[in-house]
Amino acid sequence: MESGRSGTGRTGGTGHTVGTETSGSGDIARTLELLWDTGRRPSRGPKPTLTLDRIVEAAVQVADTEGLEGLSMRRVAAELGTGTMSLYRYVPGKGELLDLMLDRVQRPSENPADLGDSGWRAALEAMARATLALYRRHPWLLQVNQSRPILGPSALDGMEKVLTRIRPMGLTDPELVSAIIMIDGYVVGAARTQLYQQEAERRTGLTDTEFWQAQVPVLEKVLASGRYPVMASLSEDTFGPDFDHFGFGLQRILDGLEVLVAQRRDEPAP
Repeated sequence: MESGRSGTGRTGGTGHTVGTETSGSGDIARTLELLWDTGRRPSRGPKPTLTLDRIVEAAVQVADTEGLEGLSMRRVAAELGTGTMSLYRYVPGKGELLDLMLDRVQRPSENPADLGDSGWRAALEAMARATLALYRRHPWLLQVNQSRPILGPSALDGMEKVLTRIRPMGLTDPELVSAIIMIDGYVVGAARTQLYQQEAERRTGLTDTEFWQAQVPVLEKVLASGRYPVMASLSEDTFGPDFDHFGFGLQRILDGLEVLVAQRRDEPAP
């Protein structure tokens, strides 16, 4: 399952100021009708010139390009080459549209191999990496508080696929869900850090290498003073770009879960 979580601050993928939005801020009943296609369809009248799918896709494109602060019903209508009022025939407003966008971009892959080819660990690792990739494709997701998500087909399909793969862990149902939440929280933090780095480069005009290189003369003198002996003894590659911090942290989380799974497996049956 790929999901976003709450966050404030700045993103860097498109260089737009973050103005946090909240999922579920529209008409919940109407949003669910649109997500699950349970609403009444008009049986008469002219054939619609738009479709809900086209509107949602256009809205995602606007958010990907301009951030959520650039998203409005008027802007989406302009993207589609139509009048703003024509959109309200399909979706009540921006709140409901945002929930449709969230469900659209979180559609799980139909390829079972994308959740790894063996066991629960491979599934959770694949989920984490897919979620990180999702945030890179759609950095505006970090602008959305999804602490109370509207559960559409994509969200439930994704959860169903992951839970099916990790149920053999032997944990309780709340623990299985907690494992997913824990990894999701880790991914959100990593994604936000990466986006902040991109935003810093955009705003300062300095690459990451140039930024740290500018500090070298002063830091070399400070470290040579003897005040920070441990820092001075670190290897030259300690802060290099080649170390996979995301992968290292993810593997340690999975190692911890592996220990818990082994403990549960060894516990005597009640």
